[in-house]
Formats: sequence, C-alpha cells, structure tokens
Amino acid sequence: MSLQYVVGIDHAVVMVKDLDSAAANWQRLGFTLSPRGTHSPALGSGNYTIMFGHDYIELLGILTPTEHNAPSRAFLDARGDGIERIAFTTTDAAKGAEELRDLGLDAVGPIDFGRPVPLPGGGEGEARFSIFQWPLTEAPAGLRIFACQHHTRDTVWIPELQRHANGATGLVRVLITAPRPESDARHMLRLIDGEQYSEPDGSVVVPSGEGRAEFAFLSRDTLAQQYPGVSLDGVPERGGAGLIIAVSDLAATAQAVGAAGVALGNSVVVASSAANGVLLVFVQR
Repeated sequence: MSLQYVVGIDHAVVMVKDLDSAAANWQRLGFTLSPRGTHSPALGSGNYTIMFGHDYIELLGILTPTEHNAPSRAFLDARGDGIERIAFTTTDAAKGAEELRDLGLDAVGPIDFGRPVPLPGGGEGEARFSIFQWPLTEAPAGLRIFACQHHTRDTVWIPELQRHANGATGLVRVLITAPRPESDARHMLRLIDGEQYSEPDGSVVVPSGEGRAEFAFLSRDTLAQQYPGVSLDGVPERGGAGLIIAVSDLAATAQAVGAAGVALGNSVVVASSAANGVLLVFVQR
C-alpha cells in the first residue's frame, strides 16, 4: 500500500445486537475480553475488545440511537450480527484524511473521541482516538473501512488482556465473501492504493500492510470448499464473513473452544453461528 499515513489493518469491528451476550459468547470460545467500554453520547455505542499483539477484534453494540451510528443500525437490521467494518491503523488521522482527498475520495473526519478504561491495578484511565472514514458509498463487498489513530496505546494494549486461553495472538486474514471477488478486490485496491494477488482456488488477496493481516475476497462456494463440513449458516453471499486468527498452540485452541470447534487439517474452525456471525479459523503460527 502506498498511502503514507495508513499502516495496515488495526482491528475488525463485529456489530452485535446484544453486547453483553456476545461478550459472554466469545469468552466461552477462550478469548479474554476487556471490561465493557462506553463511547461518547454522540457515538451512542459500547464495546468490548479482544486484544492481540498489534491488532484486535472489537465487539460493538448500540446503546443509544444517534445519527453517527445509523449505518451500524441499518447493518444489524439487514443482516444481524457480523463483521461490519475494518479499521486500519493511521499514524496521523488529519493527514490521512487529506491524503484520501488528494486521491479524489471524500473522506469523513477526522473525528476525535474517547472512552473511560478500567485499569487492571485499580482506578480508571482514558482511551483516546482520532478516526477518519472512507465515504459510506465506498464499501468493497459492503464492508465499510476507516482508519484509527491511537493516542493512548497503553490504555488499550494492556498485557493482561492480551493473554487468551485459546492461544490467539493476532489476525492473519479477513475473509470477505463476494459473488465477483475480483471486482470487489479491485474496489479495495482503489481505496487503499494497494496491490493484489490471486490464489489457485480463485480467492483474491489484498495485503493491508507489512506485518499486518490481509484481505481475502472469495465466493461463498469457495469458502465452503476451503472448510468442508463446517456450516456456513449466517455467512453472507457478500460481506465480511470470517477471520483467520494465529494461535500459539492449536491443541490449546481445540480445548478452549470445545464442541464449537471443528478440526480441519492444520486449523480449528468455529462456525459463524457460534461466533455472532463470524466464521473463525484458528491456525498455528
């Protein structure tokens, strides 16, 4: 990617209708979750985070309907739980937004916000962010993208929250289903000024940045061929479908996810119906 102020994938946003129920669900899969966070009144949302080395998963729920969260509410109404957005890391949100405008994209932002953070040793800190968004109409395979600048990384990447019973250590791939993978991959390329490569099964991969997770666009049929015997109920024909997650010990992963996991070769797979609309693929790295 040649964008100067965008580093690569920062986190995946999983929209959920029932935030606390979703948190309990992911805990049952062996993830350590942060305490529940509450965003500003203008955002009207709350979250739990699942922290890894340099990226993470965010479970996001609507607490109060606002103008800002209208697209997220529309997503939940249309699809239900699932991957709604992917965030990139930006080193400077204001300059990143200007860089998009220089490419002819009508960037939204930057927007500054924060949330209180309960600290493991007691007391409370604050997590502060600045974000900018690509235009709402520019969503490859219906997946919205934005970029996040972390001003207080020490209140987000807390060591105690980065240790997971299932051994998860980071994101490897975001799986995006699309009837025409090549077309949606080209759309993503245009938005991030990046590159792509194709795999033998027809998947089209778009790297997000050196050392960061990548995007893989593929048809639902191809996804079924990759993970035979795993139910794809709840996986959309077009949209954010799943996450491939690196783990340190696949045997520990299998034990942690229990009956929800299916062993397939060198991976353990959890169907989307067991993970709030997200197909989870654990691979040892």
